[in-house]
Formats: sequence, structure tokens, C-alpha cells
Amino acid sequence: MNGLNTVLIVLGLFLAGGVYSFQKQKMPKSVIVLLALGSGMCLAAGILRIQGLWA
Repeated sequence: MNGLNTVLIVLGLFLAGGVYSFQKQKMPKSVIVLLALGSGMCLAAGILRIQGLWA
């Protein structure tokens, strides 16, 4: 695992925590959906880089 993989995964987990927090605060659904999409994309990119599928 190199540095960028770690950064992407940590950022994805941080954003996932934001999704949970925003949902508890009853924020607008559109904000939660955008944050969840960003989190999922960061996690997917980090995992794909670990597996070597995305250079």
C-alpha cells in the first residue's frame, strides 16, 4: 500500500463518518447523498489502487 491508497481510503472513511453525522443532524437528503457518493468514490479508488486495477 502506498501513500495515495492510504489517503483515498482515509478520506473515504472520513466522508462516511460525515454522512452518518449529517444524517443524525437531519441535514437535507441531497447533501447526504452527495457526501455518500464522494465517500464511495474515494473508497473505491483506494481499493482499486491496492488491487492494481487502476494505476
